[in-house]
Amino acid sequence: MKTENKSVKEHIISTLKQKSVLKQTVHDQTKTAFKLLKKELQEIVLQYNVELKGEDERICLEYRDRGMFETEVKVAGDLIIFNMHSNVFEFPRNHEIWKDTYYTEQPLMTYSGIINIYNFLADSFKYNRLEDLGYLIGRIFINKNGTFFIEGRRELGFNFPEFGKNKVNNSNIREMLEASIAYALKFDLLVPPYNDVKIVNVDHMKERINKSKMQTGKRLGFQYNAIKKS
Repeated sequence: MKTENKSVKEHIISTLKQKSVLKQTVHDQTKTAFKLLKKELQEIVLQYNVELKGEDERICLEYRDRGMFETEVKVAGDLIIFNMHSNVFEFPRNHEIWKDTYYTEQPLMTYSGIINIYNFLADSFKYNRLEDLGYLIGRIFINKNGTFFIEGRRELGFNFPEFGKNKVNNSNIREMLEASIAYALKFDLLVPPYNDVKIVNVDHMKERINKSKMQTGKRLGFQYNAIKKS
């Protein structure tokens, strides 16, 4: 019994020293990346608004810090939200990342913090349209070494397809942010199919008149797939 207890104790101590410390390191790297993301996003807003000076003020960019784990930028009719998850994750065994021996030989490299990138219509929040849709357009994974890759659309992940090559730095973060903004602006709001909206009951119509509750969302036209190495 004492031998078994010692074995369990050793296992717990070993896990705390290795995996738990690793996760704390990953979390710290993710916080650093998110702080840099906020800084670069603010600079983009300031610089772009200088270029837009004298134009219609409604198309100026707006930055808003939502706290430790969230920030956003309004670009004309689009709202792009960056959300940092507070936990650290490992990839499931069926993920594309495990097909590369670079990762199977260095499994601790793959423990990651995550920053999600969402695209909403700005009016969805302005008018409290709770039924409106938003889209996850990308996920940024940051590891213990402060390198990252992006999973999502090719437009976002093409230059950042794997760990080890992409350091969390000003130029890489700025490139990713500008790609996110450009991607969100690329897609327009489409008229919903006629048959989807041709019949409405009185109660729903009253709600829609009072709260503007017509479900709305941009068609981004993609299925969520991981970026594969070329």
